[in-house]
Amino acid sequence: MHKFFTGLAVVVAAVAFVLSPVQSHASTDTFTFGLLMVGPSNDHGWSQAHFEAGKEIEKNIPGSKMIYIDKVNPADRPGVTVPFLVDDLVGKGATLIIANSDDMKDGIREAAMLHPDIKFLHISGDDAKKQDSPSNLANLMGKMEYGQMMAGFAAAMTSKTGKIGYLGPLINDETKRLAASCFLGARYAWTEVLKKDPAKLSFKVSWIGFWFNIPGVTSDPTQVVKNFFDAGADVVISGIDTTEALIVANQRKKEGSDVAAIPYDFLGACETAPDACLGVPYFNWVPGYTHFISAAIDNKWNKEWLWLGPDWKDMNNMMSSSIGFQNGKALSADNAKALAAFSTGLGDGTVDLFSGPLNYQDKTVFLKAGEKATDEQIWNLPQLLEGMKGASK
Repeated sequence: MHKFFTGLAVVVAAVAFVLSPVQSHASTDTFTFGLLMVGPSNDHGWSQAHFEAGKEIEKNIPGSKMIYIDKVNPADRPGVTVPFLVDDLVGKGATLIIANSDDMKDGIREAAMLHPDIKFLHISGDDAKKQDSPSNLANLMGKMEYGQMMAGFAAAMTSKTGKIGYLGPLINDETKRLAASCFLGARYAWTEVLKKDPAKLSFKVSWIGFWFNIPGVTSDPTQVVKNFFDAGADVVISGIDTTEALIVANQRKKEGSDVAAIPYDFLGACETAPDACLGVPYFNWVPGYTHFISAAIDNKWNKEWLWLGPDWKDMNNMMSSSIGFQNGKALSADNAKALAAFSTGLGDGTVDLFSGPLNYQDKTVFLKAGEKATDEQIWNLPQLLEGMKGASK
C-alpha cells in the first residue's frame, strides 16, 4: 500500500498464515525495531493498525521494543526524506525498520542500501521479488482483496438504490485491484444472490489523490462522500485511511436518510459511528510482523515477499489471520448470514470472483471464460473493470 518519497523472493500465495506470536529466542536482550507510518498513529485506519500491531509485538515477543515516527508524508513533514528518518531510528538503536507505505518505496530501498547491516520490511511493494534489490529488504502485504470483496457484497446486499460509491485514495495497481475487488463482491451479491438486473447496479469510484485528506492538495473526502449521497448512492465504501465516509453517512442517517458506509483498514473503525457502519475489512499485522521480527532476532532473516490472507477458520483470529472483517451494527441479521455464506465460499474456493469472463474498463479482455487470474495478474491490475465508473489513470 501507499507511495511517498523519493532476486527472487519466497512467494507465499496461501490465503492463511498461522503463527503463534509467542516464540522462544536465542537471546532475551532488547531488540529495537523502528516503525515509519505515513499517517498519525491514532488515525482509526491504516497507520493505527500498524501501531497497535507493534504494541502487540512488544507484549508477545520478549525483549522487543518499538520506536516510531508517524505522519511521514509531504504535508506533515515537507522536505524530510525516508533515509533521513531511518538514520534517526538507527541512531536510537533500531536494527529492523518497518516502512508502512508504498509511498516510501524509493526511500526505503535507498536506506537499505545505505545500511546493509540493518533489516528492512516494506509494507506493500515487491522489491524482494527482484534479483537486484537489496538482500536486507523484504516485503509484506495482506490480501485485502478478500476483505474488500466482502465489503462490496455487504454494500450491495444493503443497497436499495443499487448505487454504490467507492471513496478511493490515489491511483496505482493496488488501489485499482482493491476497488475492483469491491465491485466484484457487489456484483456477485446483486446478480447471484439478490437476482437483480446487473444493469441496475451502479458502482462509481472517485479518487481523492492521496491516502487521506491534505487540504489544498487532495479532493476533500467529506465533500466527495456528500456528492455520492446527493447523487443517489445509499452506501459508500471507503478505500482511504480515515473515516470521513462513515462520519458523513452517520450525519445523513441522523437527518433521516437511509444510508450506510463501510470504513477501511482498522478493526475499531466502526466505533466512530456504529449506527451507520455495515462493517469493516481490516488488516491485522501481528502475524506478519511476528514472522519477520522473530526471523531477525533468531538470525533467520530471508529476502521474502509475503502476501498473507485470512485464516478462513476464523478471520477475526488476531494471532493467525492477516485479514479480517468485523460486522457492523447497521448490517442486518439476514445480510450478515448471507455475508457469512459468501465468506465460506471465498475460503473454500467455490466462489472465485477473479475468474472469466472479465473485461477491463476499456472492454479489452482481462480473463476469458473459464480462465482464473493468477496472483501476478491481480497484483498488477492495470485498469478498473468493465461495469465500474471512474478513472483508471
